[in-house]
Amino acid sequence: MAVDLHLHSVFSDGSETPSVIVDMAARVGLTGIALTDHDNLDGVPEAAAAAAAAGIAFVPGTEISVNWASGPMHLLIYFLEPGEGPLQDRLEEIRAGRANRNTQIVDRLRSLGIEIDFDEVLAEAGGTGVGRPHFAAVLVRMGCVADVRDAFDRYLAKGRPGFVDQKHLDAEEAIALARASGAVPVIAHPHTLGLVAADYAAAFEYLAAVGLGGIEAYYAEYPLEMRRHLAGLCENLALVATGGSDFHGSYKPGLAVGRGYGDLVVPDMALEELRSARGGGSQGAEGPAR
Repeated sequence: MAVDLHLHSVFSDGSETPSVIVDMAARVGLTGIALTDHDNLDGVPEAAAAAAAAGIAFVPGTEISVNWASGPMHLLIYFLEPGEGPLQDRLEEIRAGRANRNTQIVDRLRSLGIEIDFDEVLAEAGGTGVGRPHFAAVLVRMGCVADVRDAFDRYLAKGRPGFVDQKHLDAEEAIALARASGAVPVIAHPHTLGLVAADYAAAFEYLAAVGLGGIEAYYAEYPLEMRRHLAGLCENLALVATGGSDFHGSYKPGLAVGRGYGDLVVPDMALEELRSARGGGSQGAEGPAR
């Protein structure tokens, strides 16, 4: 049986509602999922209710960008419950920074002669969780670019004229805040760390020492050999080998819930091991497992 622990909904930069994502997961026979919208937990109640009705184990989570020595790093934070808490409170600050970043993106694009309407971007995002894919979709409709990928390549990716960075937590602080909030921090898509192969093991060992809980080994874009290699590193470091599709709906065409690009299988033991990494083995908000 399989799970998918990396899913994005309309509450960040995905095109589908949490309920639709749960339905997709049920249709392909997944036993558990995690909703990991960027910087927020707004979709968790809807996803939890839908998962409970479908008999699928559910993990509340989020994905955050953090600072790391070699550049940006993304952390998936599992078992982070909505409400107050050390990391939850900091997410409010992160979202405020994202809102300011979005305003600056509008200004950058307009300075390039692209009269983008931010209200249309808000509408594309459903009024919440505005991210660069929403800008990209509007640019496509405006006829400024051919597709979402073209929008990033020409304007929105790092180093392009419409890109605006935002303030992030340092990796060590984010990991400590996650642990203080009863959550488990995991490195997302580790190929984005910008390290050469020889440095990965040392980086993972250091982060494990400061509280990292796992590594996303079973990632949709990775060949089978790389998935196995990363899972082996996790075993050596007593970290959890997690995985997921990184589903974003129409913003990442061809990527399916639970299946990635067709060959993704994230073993359900990843969810069991995450429970253990949390401590106490509690199911929390997961609901029933099949």
